[in-house]
Amino acid sequence: MPEGEVGEVWLRGPSVTSAYWNQPEATAKAFKDGWFRTGDAARRDADGFYFIVDRWKDMYITGGENVYPAEVEQVIAAMDGVADAAVVGVPDPRWGESGCAYVVLRPGAEPDPAKVADWCDERLARYKRPSHVRFVEALPRTASGKIQKDILRRQFAAQQNETESQT
Repeated sequence: MPEGEVGEVWLRGPSVTSAYWNQPEATAKAFKDGWFRTGDAARRDADGFYFIVDRWKDMYITGGENVYPAEVEQVIAAMDGVADAAVVGVPDPRWGESGCAYVVLRPGAEPDPAKVADWCDERLARYKRPSHVRFVEALPRTASGKIQKDILRRQFAAQQNETESQT
Protein backbone atom coordinates (compact mmCIF):
# COMPACT_ATOMS: atom_id res chain seq x y z
CA MET A 1 0.00 0.00 0.00
CA PRO A 2 1.18 3.55 -0.58
CA GLU A 3 2.43 5.48 2.43
CA GLY A 4 -0.46 6.64 4.63
CA GLU A 5 -3.03 4.34 3.00
CA VAL A 6 -4.73 1.63 5.04
CA GLY A 7 -4.28 -2.01 4.09
CA GLU A 8 -4.37 -5.44 5.69
CA VAL A 9 -1.26 -6.74 7.45
CA TRP A 10 0.06 -9.99 5.95
CA LEU A 11 2.88 -11.99 7.57
CA ARG A 12 5.13 -14.90 6.68
CA GLY A 13 8.22 -16.42 8.19
CA PRO A 14 9.47 -19.39 10.18
CA SER A 15 7.62 -18.36 13.36
CA VAL A 16 4.24 -17.90 11.66
CA THR A 17 1.90 -20.87 11.81
CA SER A 18 1.11 -22.57 8.51
CA ALA A 19 -2.49 -23.53 9.32
CA TYR A 20 -5.30 -23.58 11.86
CA TRP A 21 -5.52 -26.92 13.66
CA ASN A 22 -8.31 -29.03 12.13
CA GLN A 23 -9.91 -25.97 10.49
CA PRO A 24 -9.34 -26.24 6.73
CA GLU A 25 -11.93 -23.58 5.87
CA ALA A 26 -10.39 -21.03 8.25
CA THR A 27 -6.93 -21.92 6.94
CA ALA A 28 -8.00 -21.42 3.31
CA LYS A 29 -9.49 -18.03 4.22
CA ALA A 30 -6.50 -16.82 6.26
CA PHE A 31 -3.61 -17.91 4.01
CA LYS A 32 -2.71 -16.78 0.49
CA ASP A 33 0.44 -17.89 -1.33
CA GLY A 34 2.22 -18.62 1.96
CA TRP A 35 1.17 -15.34 3.58
CA PHE A 36 -0.94 -15.19 6.76
CA ARG A 37 -3.67 -12.54 6.52
CA THR A 38 -3.86 -11.14 10.07
CA GLY A 39 -7.13 -9.25 9.72
CA ASP A 40 -5.46 -6.12 11.10
CA ALA A 41 -5.91 -2.85 9.22
CA ALA A 42 -2.75 -0.73 9.33
CA ARG A 43 -0.98 2.19 7.67
CA ARG A 44 2.73 2.93 7.19
CA ASP A 45 4.18 6.40 7.80
CA ALA A 46 7.05 8.15 6.03
CA ASP A 47 9.58 6.68 8.50
CA GLY A 48 8.46 3.11 7.80
CA PHE A 49 6.57 2.66 11.06
CA TYR A 50 3.31 0.70 10.95
CA PHE A 51 0.23 1.73 12.91
CA ILE A 52 -2.66 -0.63 13.56
CA VAL A 53 -5.85 1.25 12.74
CA ASP A 54 -8.47 -1.38 13.55
CA ARG A 55 -9.56 -4.92 12.75
CA TRP A 56 -10.31 -5.31 9.04
CA LYS A 57 -13.58 -7.14 9.76
CA ASP A 58 -14.81 -4.27 11.98
CA MET A 59 -14.41 -1.66 9.23
CA TYR A 60 -17.67 -0.73 7.53
CA ILE A 61 -18.46 1.20 4.37
CA THR A 62 -20.96 4.05 4.46
CA GLY A 63 -21.79 5.86 1.25
CA GLY A 64 -18.61 4.47 -0.34
CA GLU A 65 -16.34 5.67 2.50
CA ASN A 66 -14.41 3.33 4.82
CA VAL A 67 -14.99 3.89 8.53
CA TYR A 68 -12.71 2.32 11.13
CA PRO A 69 -14.72 2.07 14.36
CA ALA A 70 -11.67 2.42 16.62
CA GLU A 71 -11.29 6.07 15.55
CA VAL A 72 -14.94 6.82 16.33
CA GLU A 73 -14.76 4.92 19.63
CA GLN A 74 -11.75 6.99 20.76
CA VAL A 75 -13.60 10.21 20.02
CA ILE A 76 -16.73 9.15 21.93
CA ALA A 77 -14.69 7.75 24.84
CA ALA A 78 -13.09 11.20 25.27
CA MET A 79 -16.48 12.77 26.11
CA ASP A 80 -17.16 13.80 29.70
CA GLY A 81 -19.36 11.22 31.35
CA VAL A 82 -18.47 8.36 28.99
CA ALA A 83 -16.92 5.26 30.55
CA ASP A 84 -16.73 3.07 27.45
CA ALA A 85 -17.87 2.94 23.83
CA ALA A 86 -18.06 0.54 20.91
CA VAL A 87 -19.10 1.22 17.34
CA VAL A 88 -20.37 -1.32 14.82
CA GLY A 89 -21.50 -1.08 11.23
CA VAL A 90 -25.21 -1.74 10.75
CA PRO A 91 -27.43 -1.90 7.64
CA ASP A 92 -28.61 1.46 6.32
CA PRO A 93 -31.12 1.74 3.45
CA ARG A 94 -29.56 4.92 2.06
CA TRP A 95 -25.82 4.48 2.67
CA GLY A 96 -25.45 0.69 2.66
CA GLU A 97 -24.10 0.74 6.20
CA SER A 98 -23.87 3.30 8.97
CA GLY A 99 -22.48 3.33 12.48
CA CYS A 100 -24.20 2.43 15.70
CA ALA A 101 -22.45 3.58 18.88
CA TYR A 102 -23.00 1.65 22.09
CA VAL A 103 -22.11 3.96 24.97
CA VAL A 104 -21.59 3.16 28.64
CA LEU A 105 -21.99 6.23 30.84
CA ARG A 106 -20.24 7.01 34.10
CA PRO A 107 -22.49 7.23 37.19
CA GLY A 108 -24.53 10.44 37.18
CA ALA A 109 -24.11 11.14 33.46
CA GLU A 110 -27.31 11.67 31.48
CA PRO A 111 -27.89 9.83 28.18
CA ASP A 112 -28.15 12.36 25.34
CA PRO A 113 -27.80 11.06 21.76
CA ALA A 114 -27.76 14.61 20.37
CA LYS A 115 -24.77 15.46 22.57
CA VAL A 116 -22.89 12.44 21.20
CA ALA A 117 -23.76 13.48 17.63
CA ASP A 118 -22.62 17.08 18.20
CA TRP A 119 -19.39 15.90 19.84
CA CYS A 120 -18.64 13.65 16.86
CA ASP A 121 -19.53 16.38 14.34
CA GLU A 122 -16.89 18.65 15.90
CA ARG A 123 -14.15 15.99 15.74
CA LEU A 124 -14.86 13.66 12.82
CA ALA A 125 -15.79 13.83 9.18
CA ARG A 126 -19.59 13.86 8.91
CA TYR A 127 -19.79 10.40 7.31
CA LYS A 128 -18.00 8.89 10.33
CA ARG A 129 -20.62 10.10 12.80
CA PRO A 130 -22.75 7.20 14.07
CA SER A 131 -26.34 7.34 12.83
CA HIS A 132 -27.54 5.49 15.92
CA VAL A 133 -26.58 5.81 19.58
CA ARG A 134 -27.58 3.22 22.18
CA PHE A 135 -26.84 3.68 25.87
CA VAL A 136 -26.09 0.43 27.69
CA GLU A 137 -25.06 -0.61 31.19
CA ALA A 138 -22.05 -2.59 29.92
CA LEU A 139 -20.49 -3.84 26.70
CA PRO A 140 -20.38 -7.60 26.10
CA ARG A 141 -16.82 -8.83 26.48
CA THR A 142 -14.91 -12.07 26.15
CA ALA A 143 -13.03 -13.54 29.11
CA SER A 144 -9.92 -11.71 27.85
CA GLY A 145 -11.76 -8.36 27.75
CA LYS A 146 -12.32 -8.01 24.01
CA ILE A 147 -15.63 -6.38 23.04
CA GLN A 148 -17.94 -8.87 21.33
CA LYS A 149 -19.08 -6.74 18.42
CA ASP A 150 -20.98 -9.63 16.84
CA ILE A 151 -23.32 -9.54 19.85
CA LEU A 152 -23.84 -5.80 19.41
CA ARG A 153 -24.69 -6.30 15.72
CA ARG A 154 -27.23 -8.98 16.65
CA GLN A 155 -28.72 -6.73 19.35
CA PHE A 156 -29.14 -3.94 16.81
CA ALA A 157 -30.83 -6.29 14.33
CA ALA A 158 -33.15 -7.65 17.03
CA GLN A 159 -34.13 -4.11 18.11
CA GLN A 160 -34.78 -3.14 14.48
CA ASN A 161 -36.93 -6.23 13.93
CA GLU A 162 -38.86 -5.51 17.13
CA THR A 163 -39.44 -1.89 16.08
CA GLU A 164 -40.59 -2.90 12.59
CA SER A 165 -43.01 -5.50 13.96
CA GLN A 166 -44.61 -2.87 16.24
CA THR A 167 -45.43 -0.52 13.36
